[in-house]
Amino acid sequence: MATFRLEIVTAERMVYSGDVNMVVAWGVEGQLGILPHHASLMTMLQPGELIVKKDNEEFYHAVSGGFLEVRPDKVIVLADACERAEEIDKTRAEEAKRLAEEIMKAPPPETETATAEAALRRSLVRLKVAEKTRRKRGQKLRSL
Repeated sequence: MATFRLEIVTAERMVYSGDVNMVVAWGVEGQLGILPHHASLMTMLQPGELIVKKDNEEFYHAVSGGFLEVRPDKVIVLADACERAEEIDKTRAEEAKRLAEEIMKAPPPETETATAEAALRRSLVRLKVAEKTRRKRGQKLRSL
């Protein structure tokens, strides 16, 4: 099965560097599936789930935004923040969701609403990715 080099990087750390079979990410115009020999491109990432497929296994990440660049020799994800599914603190994500929903109930200034909407979206992505890990609990969990 063909592979390509993937690097997932944040300002704090290298989340992953290695060969994979496929990456699925949320760009600003929708979901992207990247396979080996994909055409070069660069896009902004919106908060969403990043799925990495390697050797018939899927690994889930929560990305809060950033950029994705497809080069002839590799794919680079420059993420604002990125958490592997097993790193997500579900309690903290649920609390962030609750706070964002609370702010959005009472009409605050427009800038607070936009900030709350962004926080809500990030927490929903984190919860979605964390839930996928919970469903795999019966299986052996592995990190990339």
